[in-house]
Amino acid sequence: MTGKIMKGIAGFYYVYVSGYGLFECKAKGVFRKKGIKPLVGDLVEIAVIDEQEMTGNIEDILPRKNELIRPAVSNIDMALIIFAMAKPDPNLNLLDRFLVMMEFQNLPVTICLNKADLADEEACEYFRRIYEPAGYRIIFCSAKEQSGINELKELIAHKTVAVAGPSGVGKSSLVNLLQSKEVMETGSISEKLKRGKHTTRHSQILPVSDETFIVDTPGFSSLDVPGMEKEDLWRYYPEFVPYEPECRFQGCSHINEPKCGIKTAVEEGNIPLERYDNYKLLFEELRQIRKY
Repeated sequence: MTGKIMKGIAGFYYVYVSGYGLFECKAKGVFRKKGIKPLVGDLVEIAVIDEQEMTGNIEDILPRKNELIRPAVSNIDMALIIFAMAKPDPNLNLLDRFLVMMEFQNLPVTICLNKADLADEEACEYFRRIYEPAGYRIIFCSAKEQSGINELKELIAHKTVAVAGPSGVGKSSLVNLLQSKEVMETGSISEKLKRGKHTTRHSQILPVSDETFIVDTPGFSSLDVPGMEKEDLWRYYPEFVPYEPECRFQGCSHINEPKCGIKTAVEEGNIPLERYDNYKLLFEELRQIRKY
């Protein structure tokens, strides 16, 4: 039967099979010999060992639609980056860090701003001004007042969605609201997924419905991922891209060079200053990483 890997830890893989539940599986040795490691999000064929104990072996890994570096998951349709409007105040540098990581991995992103009940329209407009020019959809919601939840449910329907964000923003509350009552009542799934819960460095998938899944990912603060170079950072700021051809010098870093199209766009208000300032900070961080 075919299922999706929901969590992998200590050599065990927890595979969700629609209509049956969660099987605890081991991967066949042939994968190790081939240098292939099953990933959270993989669609796999399993052979059932004990139907009552819900155990089995992973026999085959089906072709992956995509494979992310960080978090190490596969077959993701989109990323949902969750921050709070207040308590804690949003850290735009950290938000841009998440966005750059997802752009680098070519994953569509939606920004979800929770605790909208603590903000006024002026605060909401501030975020629209900064992030809508980059093409990002922004959803304002409140887990406390359960506003915006239906919009989120429509957004993630029939998708496997990676959810990320800093602590304290209400991510867990939102995820709980998005899960259907039927899935939440399936005790065997939640109990098995609790195995190894002492570690927060493992991604795991939570079933929202038979066709909708949320990947709860550990946080990350570094941009040190294989293949990301400071010279390419501007490419992961979508609103920068139209202005780069106006740069006079090839290989422009968009920081110190004269006659830079991106710097001119910032001066003319076509690129938000907040985004450009964060670009410079992240560029320097990448420069220091590659230096050592």
